[in-house]
Amino acid sequence: MPKRIIILGAAGSIGRQSIEVIRQSAATEEPLVLAGFSVHHNAKVMLSLKNEFPHARAAYTGDAASAPTGADWAGPEALAQLLSAVQADIVVNGIAGAAGLSASILALQNRMHLALANKESIVMGYRLLKQLADDNELSIIPVDSEHAALFQLTQKIGMHAIAELTITASGGPFRTLPLERLAEMTADDACKHPVWKMGRKISIDSATMANKGLELIEASKLFDMPQEHIRVLIHPQSYVHAMVRTFDGALYAQISEPDMRLPIHAALHWPHTYPSPFGHAELAGKTLEFFEPERNRYPLVWLARNAMDAGDAACIAYNAANEIAVARFDAARIRFTQIAQVVSETLAHSWNLPVSSFEDIFDIDMKARQIAEELVEHIAW
Repeated sequence: MPKRIIILGAAGSIGRQSIEVIRQSAATEEPLVLAGFSVHHNAKVMLSLKNEFPHARAAYTGDAASAPTGADWAGPEALAQLLSAVQADIVVNGIAGAAGLSASILALQNRMHLALANKESIVMGYRLLKQLADDNELSIIPVDSEHAALFQLTQKIGMHAIAELTITASGGPFRTLPLERLAEMTADDACKHPVWKMGRKISIDSATMANKGLELIEASKLFDMPQEHIRVLIHPQSYVHAMVRTFDGALYAQISEPDMRLPIHAALHWPHTYPSPFGHAELAGKTLEFFEPERNRYPLVWLARNAMDAGDAACIAYNAANEIAVARFDAARIRFTQIAQVVSETLAHSWNLPVSSFEDIFDIDMKARQIAEELVEHIAW
């Protein structure tokens, strides 16, 4: 039987590549069907998808007044209406930032498995999301390349045998830039990623390696692994996406071309494994390098570790402060090096707060954003 898919954030990088995976599946053993999708404000993409997939229902989550005629729902409630009206086997959450958490909650509440590319959902609320998934006998399947790789490795080897996790990072566009020049880098410079083609926010996060800080938190929560047993390595070639070390000391790696369509393909077909045309790696003639990240170049990795030590509320604050700082950097209101300053000073506040409900999460997120905004207003260039 075909598997029905809903894609949230269909105009973004994950959404577009998920559509490619659906197209490719037409002649396979388990064809995928686009049952529904959402876009935020890209009417052109919405109309194109409605033309190609006329039976798919569409939610336009931007201003209802600007919604194209093909939208089935429009406005701030459109996402909830889509997920309650359209039944699917699995929802791909490709929405960027903290806004994706509400979408993850809605997908699970409507009893659909979750293919999760929105790392903020895990960073902010994994414990509560996991409880919601377990209560409804649903699965949360990571789509981030590193966590998808760890998911595959841990499923095959078993967590009982694993002593250490390693996630890799390309190092971003400033990996070899002299440190004294970092402060003069612009948002456009930060978006010139040497390997991946991504949206602006995640590209900037890759340049600061805040994305790796978020992924450290994500890996610890997803795989119930203390942070002292999770390593980060710079791997410029981006062929090795993750590794696990078993208790006998051996390392096992997941290796593929840097192609997000492979983890998306694996997530959409899970728990089965089908042939994929994506990500096939040929190692002959390749040199693979690994380096420890420099603390002075990537302070946001260590700030993430500090947040993990401080608890769940601090992890929420880390993400919120980074989102504010990145948006202000992209708007040329702070310097590249001041992103870490805003996050560090936000985390310096007390975050000894309970996180027992989704309401707690959203309250902490709002508090951290307000603190970060105030810091940005008073920061010296």
